[in-house]
Amino acid sequence: MVNSLHVLEGGSNAVNGIWTQFGGNLSFVCLAISLWAHFSIQFQCRSSTQEKITFGIVAGGASVGSIFLAIEFNSGIYIDLRFAPLALAGMFGGPIAAAFAASLAIAFRFVVGGAAMIDGIIAILAATGIGLAGYFWTRKRSPEFRDVALLSLGLGIALVASMALLPTLVNAHVLASIGFPLTSLNCLATVLGGFVLLKTQQWELERSILVTAFSQSPDYLYVKDRNSRFITVNENMTRLFRFRTTAEMTGLSDFNLMSPPLAEELYHLEQQVMETGKPLIDSTERIEGRFLLASKVPLRDKQGRVIGLAGVTRDMTERTALERELRESKNLLSHAMANMSDGIAMYDGKGFLIFCNDQYRDAFPLSGDARVVGAHISDILRRVVETGERPAIAEGDPEEWMKAASASLHSNKDEEVQLHNGDWRSIRTRIAGDGTAMAVVSDITATKQAEIALRLSAEQLKNLAETDGLTGIVNRRAFDETFARETAGSTRRNTPFSLLMVDIDRFKAYNDTYGHPAGDQCLRVVSKCLRHSVSRPADIVARYGGEEFVVFLPDTSAKGAMIVAEQFARRLAKENIAHSGSEFGRVTASIGIACATGAVLRTNPNRLLTEADAALYDAKTQGRNRILAHSPNPDRHVMKDAG
Repeated sequence: MVNSLHVLEGGSNAVNGIWTQFGGNLSFVCLAISLWAHFSIQFQCRSSTQEKITFGIVAGGASVGSIFLAIEFNSGIYIDLRFAPLALAGMFGGPIAAAFAASLAIAFRFVVGGAAMIDGIIAILAATGIGLAGYFWTRKRSPEFRDVALLSLGLGIALVASMALLPTLVNAHVLASIGFPLTSLNCLATVLGGFVLLKTQQWELERSILVTAFSQSPDYLYVKDRNSRFITVNENMTRLFRFRTTAEMTGLSDFNLMSPPLAEELYHLEQQVMETGKPLIDSTERIEGRFLLASKVPLRDKQGRVIGLAGVTRDMTERTALERELRESKNLLSHAMANMSDGIAMYDGKGFLIFCNDQYRDAFPLSGDARVVGAHISDILRRVVETGERPAIAEGDPEEWMKAASASLHSNKDEEVQLHNGDWRSIRTRIAGDGTAMAVVSDITATKQAEIALRLSAEQLKNLAETDGLTGIVNRRAFDETFARETAGSTRRNTPFSLLMVDIDRFKAYNDTYGHPAGDQCLRVVSKCLRHSVSRPADIVARYGGEEFVVFLPDTSAKGAMIVAEQFARRLAKENIAHSGSEFGRVTASIGIACATGAVLRTNPNRLLTEADAALYDAKTQGRNRILAHSPNPDRHVMKDAG
């Protein structure tokens, strides 16, 4: 009635064919461990605790089953292999699995009863303790086969000690009669079961690595069935089509994701791949405004039948844009140089200069004296290094540069180099059919300077278009664009987003009393106080219009927004700008706060502006110079004096 991995109790009568009788017990234990190894993959998606509990129950069941198949050595004394599953549960499942396995085995042994019940329970606890010792020995690393061998040895020693020390087993002469087969078969069961569990852990690790690599690949990876429906996709695919989880795309097809003509085209291409069995390599696609390079291969079952396809798609949008910009830049540069007097030089296959014009020598004023017919390219390059004509060379190894430049002479290439005086040269090298290298040198200094100036002008225009001329902060136009982008980001991340609407109290009276120049200075001071009240790069302060300002705070709760508002109020109060037309005697501001997250931003991001404006209005009507924050419940609000 016992089947574990250790034979504990024996009898006084000689048992013929004991090895054969233990065979079924050993087979049962190994089968139980093998079944767990086979089905444990189902528990990877569950918590670690659930997996350990289940493993403990399986190991305990194997121990109980071994007891069912036990040999009754003597009245009330049973021998079996119940101890191997217990030791393995302790080592591979830790305290949780060991507790469940030992509890089941002890409970069943108690029910069975007999003269050796107490000794049997003690032996069960000893085997479990040996397993836990192995767990704590290997908990900072993965167990290895040598650890299983040591576990088996420790278990064998514990069994021998039990048979030699426990009184009931000593009186029955278990050690002398059945000790060797009992101990050896328990150790064998431990080694076999441990080997199976080690291989299972290795396979699970390999599978986990593959799943992680698939899920986190920077490319778009997916697998489709025979009808071009998605079976699985990686995280990049879900982001491309704006899904939250990969499970949401399972079962969908391209017809659910894109326009019918494009979906129809992709469907026929994929069906052709699966019908012909020929992969589709580097096919260009355009989806969601992005240029993609896709490769798709058919998937086959064990019988060789096509059951679907696997695809990998790479985003080439930036590369395509760069290539287009490069082509346009080269075309523009070629057109500009067509009207210039270029320098021309020709080198033979051995690197000797066989022709050059004066413009070529003049293009390199410091090394021009070395650029004469008959000179070797290595001598010319050495002269460039000696004179320091090209400062960039000094940053590296001059000898290595000369060697590399000489080796690359007879290859088609385009270079742009800067000389010591800041001038730029374009060097285009082309190889003729006879091996002659022709170099065309153009002065592109003006072109380079124009590119730099154009870039600076574009940056200046962009800054002017997005900046309020009076206060120097973001203007209304730039705020609207940034607001839409940032609220969309908070929606995807499901993070809070707060907004402050700030209005200067009695500002018209201030202008009427002190004049518009003073009013402009007042606006500058208020904007400065707002800028100094925020600290993160993502926090934006904008002039919303007239004397009204807005501050948006991504990833900020209503509490955090209230802190920012209070900091601003303190800074403005510290400025102490006199205002005789105000009931407070100085310039104050009213502040409305709104905060939203998740579904609110997704369905109506402008509601945040509406609520902040409503809060500001309430702050004005309730006496000004105060902060009012609307809570998610429209019937409630939080109010503080700004002063």
